[in-house]
Amino acid sequence: MSESEPKMDRKARRRAKKLRRKAERAAARAAAKAATSQPQEAAPAEDSPDDPGFRAFDLRPELLQAVQAQKFTKPTPIQAAAIPPLLEGNDVVGQAQTGTGKTAAFALPLLQRIDTTRPVVQAIVLVPTRELANQVCAELTALARPLRVVSVLAIYGGQAIYGQLKRLRRGVHIVVGTPGRVMDHLRRESLSLADTTTVVLDEADEMLKMGFLEDVGWILEQAPGPEARQTALFSATLPPAVRRVAERHLTDPVAIAIEPGTPAIATIDQCFLWAAGNPKFDALCRLLEMEDGDSTLVFTRTRAKSADLAEALSAEGFAAEALHGELSQAQRESVLRKLRRGAVRVVVATDVAARGLDVDTIELVVNFDAPEDAQTYVHRIGRTGRAGRAGVSVLFLHPRERRVLAGIQRYTKQTLKEIHPPTLRDVVDHRVGRFKAAVGRTIESTDLEIYRQLVEDIAGDGTHDMATVAAAVAQLAAQGRPIFPAPEPGQQTPHPPRIKPTPPPPPAAPAQQHGSRGPGRPIADMVPLVIAIGSEAGVTPADVVGAIANEAGVPGRAVGAIDIGDRTTIVDVNVKYARRVLDLVKGAKIRGRRLHIRTARPGEAIGRSASSRTSKRANANAGWGSPRRGPR
Repeated sequence: MSESEPKMDRKARRRAKKLRRKAERAAARAAAKAATSQPQEAAPAEDSPDDPGFRAFDLRPELLQAVQAQKFTKPTPIQAAAIPPLLEGNDVVGQAQTGTGKTAAFALPLLQRIDTTRPVVQAIVLVPTRELANQVCAELTALARPLRVVSVLAIYGGQAIYGQLKRLRRGVHIVVGTPGRVMDHLRRESLSLADTTTVVLDEADEMLKMGFLEDVGWILEQAPGPEARQTALFSATLPPAVRRVAERHLTDPVAIAIEPGTPAIATIDQCFLWAAGNPKFDALCRLLEMEDGDSTLVFTRTRAKSADLAEALSAEGFAAEALHGELSQAQRESVLRKLRRGAVRVVVATDVAARGLDVDTIELVVNFDAPEDAQTYVHRIGRTGRAGRAGVSVLFLHPRERRVLAGIQRYTKQTLKEIHPPTLRDVVDHRVGRFKAAVGRTIESTDLEIYRQLVEDIAGDGTHDMATVAAAVAQLAAQGRPIFPAPEPGQQTPHPPRIKPTPPPPPAAPAQQHGSRGPGRPIADMVPLVIAIGSEAGVTPADVVGAIANEAGVPGRAVGAIDIGDRTTIVDVNVKYARRVLDLVKGAKIRGRRLHIRTARPGEAIGRSASSRTSKRANANAGWGSPRRGPR
């Protein structure tokens, strides 16, 4: 027998298999239509006859049970429009914004069609990012839990491929993956789409932006033809390239378009503030200080700025982490785990890294950098207010970006509310209220008899009254998190006072709290370095000398005058060792805080002790610039 005969036999078997699947699909469509024509079961008491919710769809009882477990009460517009045609077996092109419930819109019909007796890949969902792959996989797994035997696997780059190979060999029903890793498995022949009856393209416009559409086309060619499968495409926008994909790979699709903007962000309180006249970083810190919600997501345009801003926020006492494309997958997953369990309160992210991020605890989204367009803005703020929950978004704008604001309001058909950055008085009042509430909770829930006796013993000698003792205890409790920051002499102006070339000598120089630097005192062969930590953190000259000597191996005699202000410290280092100190001390810790160190700017060291607060305000644009908050 020639070699061509087995090949022809295989082709014949494939054709027969394709025809058999086509017949099964036609029978399923007919059964679905017949089922939908039958009267529905009476809804239980909790469902209104006028609004049966998900029971209006012909879903398996197990899937209705899963919907109730997920606390889905009423279908969103995209779900109400997409689920019926998908259950009937039609291809669908759905256009809706992020956060509108698109995942459940295709997940429920997809699970309805799964044959649990066949451990082969029957459905594949293509997504643009790893985070979205994990999110979709998690939601499919939750909805499939009552079915018990449905296996869902997420495959994406950055994750060890061996675990994915092992799971694929055991058999899975649904694969959720990024195009690159799916292509890798197809070429390895560890993944087969021969039995795939459902294909979903989620966030198609993002795949276009990331250059994946050609890869998507190649993957679809490895699956059964358009007539032998059901294909659903979901996208926030439908640019021409995405429409061409739909025309080529979908068969007579049902087109669904949900009014852009409003449905996705109806539950989000949208605000903006002007950054001019108020350093952005200082405004951000005070905004976060006033936020009592669980988690905050801050958006920047670049990876470098994401990392720098997260580091600066950490230095100010906020539990912050960066999320950007340069992180490994293990690092990204670690950040998300910390965010979900509350170990991280602020995540500073780029647009691509945050794509698909779905964390229930995110209550505030801050656009620290204005988005490139209105669609990106909607995607960003869609990280809060998910599935009908309430959320808040704040957009930072420069006066030159008025057109950005106008474009966003025109696109969303909503007016953003202007707010102003919290003042220092607002921050203090908030801290006092939070401290009073914490004291009240402690009094109500804790046995204080031992501590009451201790306070009475301290006040018993008659030296101090009870109020003074209580005040001292409150001050001790607030160490590292001052309730009343010292007043800022420079608060009336964003710039420090000008240094005159020949200032007259003061009649009596005040004694300095730390160090030995005098105003305007020249020190030969020494370079002044600025460290972003001060007396509010309890720093002493010994701490500074120890950190420099231990980390950089610099002899103690090379360290000169040390001037410790409230939130920054200026230290003179011999010019011979300055570069070594800058390179090696950065990242070291003093009293549990990671150090930020840099060379002092011209004139910055002059008169520092007399106006430390004013100099600190000048440093705001350099990345430090808000009152010390302490750990949150």
